Amino acid sequence: MGLLLSKLWNFFGNEEHKIVIVGLDNAGKTTILYQFLMNEVVHTSPTIGSNVEEVMWKNIHFIMWDLGGQQSLRAAWSTYYTNTEFVILVVDSTDRERLAVTREELYRMLANEELASAAVLIFANKQDLKGSMSAAEISKQLDLTSIKKNQWHIQSCCALTGEGLYQGLEWICSQLKKK
Repeated sequence: MGLLLSKLWNFFGNEEHKIVIVGLDNAGKTTILYQFLMNEVVHTSPTIGSNVEEVMWKNIHFIMWDLGGQQSLRAAWSTYYTNTEFVILVVDSTDRERLAVTREELYRMLANEELASAAVLIFANKQDLKGSMSAAEISKQLDLTSIKKNQWHIQSCCALTGEGLYQGLEWICSQLKKK
């Protein structure tokens, strides 16, 4: 009987996976988090510290940590890395001036031993806005092809409409199946 209950429990999903959502301030991290949680746009203010929410998707339980992206808060990101399986890096596709800063933060993160096996999903957000950079352009600017030790994927998206977000979660699920 215990074995049957255990198999049923596994079938209905008791997996829990930690995701940290990072990016510069105003990239759309919190909007994405609440799109996943409630499937609607929630008006947000800049995150001071972090938001944490449990998101269930396709019988998979994600603990998502949305970390504030202001310069003064980025130094604290590493305190959240323990047991992180996935990093979601949100990029404002219209913010050309700060893309070099995003690149620096990405490589600083990936140098942290706690993230040695974490997979990285890059959301090229705000694709609905005129003049936004394509995912390919952002990939080139971030030099993503130089990342060899972490699995990564870049996904165009619009946090306001939800377009592209679930394709990103599909990629995360595909990474889980490989484990």
